[in-house]
Amino acid sequence: MHRRGVGAGAIAKKKLAEAKYKERGTVLAEDQIIQMSKQLETFKTHLEEFASKHKQEIRKSSQFRVQFQEMCATIGVDPLASGKGFWSEMLGVGDFYYELGVQIIEVCLALKHRNGGLITLDELHQRVLKGRGKFAQDVSQDDLVRAIKKLKAMGNGFGMIPVGGSYLVQSVPAELNMDHTVVLQLAEKKGYVTVSEIRDSLKWEKERACHVLDHLLKEGLAWLDSQAAGEPQYWLPALFSELSSRDVTPEEANQMTP
Repeated sequence: MHRRGVGAGAIAKKKLAEAKYKERGTVLAEDQIIQMSKQLETFKTHLEEFASKHKQEIRKSSQFRVQFQEMCATIGVDPLASGKGFWSEMLGVGDFYYELGVQIIEVCLALKHRNGGLITLDELHQRVLKGRGKFAQDVSQDDLVRAIKKLKAMGNGFGMIPVGGSYLVQSVPAELNMDHTVVLQLAEKKGYVTVSEIRDSLKWEKERACHVLDHLLKEGLAWLDSQAAGEPQYWLPALFSELSSRDVTPEEANQMTP
């Protein structure tokens, strides 16, 4: 027996059914988008009501501010996006982070002569709090990170380098690639690193290690102790706890370099 071929009518029926399914799918997708948009709009309205009701807590409490920022992030709202927007006018957060950014710049400039433009987030936090005084609005490390991201967006050299469970804050426009970052992370525990330690830990050739260390020296981010026992040590003042606990003058810094 010969199987009958598929007729033109059957083909047309099949194409019509496929077109209807496609049309139906498009309608469903549009309905879902409309529903999601309505839900987001409702959420945003509730968020605005919440912000209006709790604006004093958001201004004063760093912990409350973090939670509010996380709520905003879930619907793609950035309270810091505009200094003249609804959120800034209602909460004053734009002014708060602007003022905090200015304080961060002042601290970094004051310490640049001894750390070359690198400072731990912990030390920056302590110095910012000290400069604000005990009666000023509370500031958390999360606030600092958000302010630094805004400074970074302005293209003035600010950035953050992950080290351990925290960050090093970079306040100078030095070009640091992944090699430099890895060496900074290696120096975290002791505050210094040697060529041998880099070669042993990272399995690098001597030339690569020296190239990275020379760059850090050139940018003022490292100091060389050429009289250390064994071999020269490259100190990272931003990580050196003894140096971080006191102010070091440029003259004292020069005594550590040949």
